[in-house]
Amino acid sequence: MQDKITKLFKAIADPTRRDIFHALILASTALSITQISNQFDISRQGVTKHIKTLEEAGLVNIDTQGRERFCYANAKPLKEVNKWIQFYSQFWDDSLQNLGNYLDNKTT
Repeated sequence: MQDKITKLFKAIADPTRRDIFHALILASTALSITQISNQFDISRQGVTKHIKTLEEAGLVNIDTQGRERFCYANAKPLKEVNKWIQFYSQFWDDSLQNLGNYLDNKTT
């Protein structure tokens, strides 16, 4: 079983999935799969597969109303990605600061 961060990275790794997620964020409301499909040059079935991956990562929630399925974005899981990136950002900031300090002390 994939962990949360792996599912998130898998979901946002594909440009079409990022575009679908972005469209849902910009819409600020739920969109039907048909409405989403109309925005892309891929089949409805292809869009549905992308949405399923986004749903598995927790980035999309789906609400069924009759025969129609409505999707809405959930950006909260991206906080996990941000925390992961922040850790490495801090690592590199610290490493570069240490290198700078080392080089400053070496030249004096």
